[in-house]
Amino acid sequence: MTTNKKHVQRDRRRKRIRARISGTTERPRISVFRSNKYVFVQAIDDVKNVTLASAWSRTWKDMPLKESTIEVGKDIAQKLSTKNITEAVFDRGGFIYTGNIAKVAEGIRAGGIKM
Repeated sequence: MTTNKKHVQRDRRRKRIRARISGTTERPRISVFRSNKYVFVQAIDDVKNVTLASAWSRTWKDMPLKESTIEVGKDIAQKLSTKNITEAVFDRGGFIYTGNIAKVAEGIRAGGIKM
């Protein structure tokens, strides 16, 4: 029986990360998912099981993905700022913290959210 090793490894990393971090209303968990075309970001309150804000890179279709991921980070930071949230926990979702994942975090910090 063969399995896709990359997906298995990412799933193990994701479970390890989620065992250690959790979001609250004052300090939500910012979850990032990266597909081949887009980046999806959600701010989640794990205590109430509610998504507080979300954004994705399809909104900026005319920009390259590297540039639009920074805009996604700024957008989610702006949405959280309107709800008076200044701190968050970053959940990279098992992805390695380089490239688009790092650009999202950079955009969130540029938007004024502490992580």
